[in-house]
Amino acid sequence: MHKGEIIAKVSKKAGCSKKEVGEIVDAVLDEISKVLKIGKEVVFTGFGTFRVKKRAARTGRNPKTGKKIKIRAKRVPVFKPGKGLRKVVK
Repeated sequence: MHKGEIIAKVSKKAGCSKKEVGEIVDAVLDEISKVLKIGKEVVFTGFGTFRVKKRAARTGRNPKTGKKIKIRAKRVPVFKPGKGLRKVVK
């Protein structure tokens, strides 16, 4: 399922236009991104938690040449599903 399908389903369920729901979805995703950018976490109780994890620098290997390369440390977003979501998916 992609963003457009989610917007269509929520629009139908809420009785709002797709344009309104699209703007709301964009606003929510934008806020989640802003909070993660400053290093805080976003918690949806029962659904899950979005947070930023630090990955350490490491040595990798170029699969084409086999040569060793250095991979820099970086921050990556991660999602940990909540108890409610795990129960539904199970």
